[in-house]
Amino acid sequence: MAFRFLPAAAVAVTLGIVVAAQQQSGQAPPQPAAPANPTNLGSDANGNPLRKALKTGHVSNYDETKTGTYTLPDPLLTSAGRPVRDANAWRPRRAEILELYEKNIYGRIPPTAPKVTWQVAETDPKARDGAAARKKIVGAVGSNAEGPRITVTLTTPANASKPVPVILLVNFGGGPPPPPGTAARGPAFNAHADPALADEILARGWGYATVGYGDIQPDRATTAGDAVMALAAAGRPAGTPVPADDWGTIGVWSWGVSRIIDYFETDMTVDAKRIAIFGHSRLGKTVLWASAKDERVAAVFSSCSGEMGAALARRDWGETVDDMAQNFPWQFAGAFQQYPGRWNDMPVDAHMLIALSAPRPVFITGGTADQWADPAGMFKAAVAAGPVYRLLGRKDLGTTELPALDTPLTSGDLGWHYHTGGHTATPADWKAFLTFLGKYFS
Repeated sequence: MAFRFLPAAAVAVTLGIVVAAQQQSGQAPPQPAAPANPTNLGSDANGNPLRKALKTGHVSNYDETKTGTYTLPDPLLTSAGRPVRDANAWRPRRAEILELYEKNIYGRIPPTAPKVTWQVAETDPKARDGAAARKKIVGAVGSNAEGPRITVTLTTPANASKPVPVILLVNFGGGPPPPPGTAARGPAFNAHADPALADEILARGWGYATVGYGDIQPDRATTAGDAVMALAAAGRPAGTPVPADDWGTIGVWSWGVSRIIDYFETDMTVDAKRIAIFGHSRLGKTVLWASAKDERVAAVFSSCSGEMGAALARRDWGETVDDMAQNFPWQFAGAFQQYPGRWNDMPVDAHMLIALSAPRPVFITGGTADQWADPAGMFKAAVAAGPVYRLLGRKDLGTTELPALDTPLTSGDLGWHYHTGGHTATPADWKAFLTFLGKYFS
């Protein structure tokens, strides 16, 4: 059989006639099929996401018999092979681990990072029906009057007689809208909504503050041309290539946490030596890194932080290094791209990220319906961070066995809660965290 091909113009006319006829008859014209997403393979029988990493071909695993064999790097053994036996020896080892994270994972704060100048923009002495005082504080980033702005809302108990501890919530939301045709990757929440258990926080004599992460740096693939990253890059000599250890957005968001603490140190209503920080998901990663970088952070609540946060990267469960490098490259240093398929070659893992906060308290949560974030892997990482806490005279989780669901561990300096539910910070998580934090902020 011979085939005859019509010219393109004739095809277009023919299709136009067909579409017009369909429209006149009330029949919808044919729609082009949505392109298949080769990375999204749907879900397994339990509803867990199945994703394929295109570079390595890896597909998400949720079978404990297939998590792989691995040996975690020892946080108490230097790169030269010397054991760390006391707190004095931990300090240089801590600096060594920090350097490994800067070089390979999150990147470094560039010397050209802009300054932030803070100003109180609004005050409300009778917030929350008179139970609190509230301030809106705005940080001008850089010297340009039209430059980025970081807005922080600070809420403290009304008529407090002395400076109060504060929980800083790094929330989704904030920032300018993305350019046309560019989708922001983070959930769009109200960045300054009151936290769960706000009344209890205030009743304990503590305050809380909120910031939208988008105010610090947009969360999208083109983010290097925006906000803080763009200002820092502008300070480099012309023609200078982007270093492999240049910061990603997790590094920028954590830098923003430190700039907010700079402000807290100037506010007479805030006890700047008792600042706890909270973040969820990618912001749970952020607060762990912020605490590692800034020892002014007194305590951390990392919620459902998962891969490259509190979950062991060497353990093959749910989201992996391959997924993170493929889907969120802008969150990390360029050097991170060497590790897909080479997880065991990374010089660090999540237990070391947690241990960088030692001896300061860290509280970690996961959810039963959030296996993508590997709750068991986060618990195992907290267990593996325990030796550093014990070395420094602090208490670890108190167990190596995953506790029963909805049974928080709050007696040590590492805390844990495995809640029934999904990828969220539940009121029960917050209740457990406030109990945990009360040992330090009372």
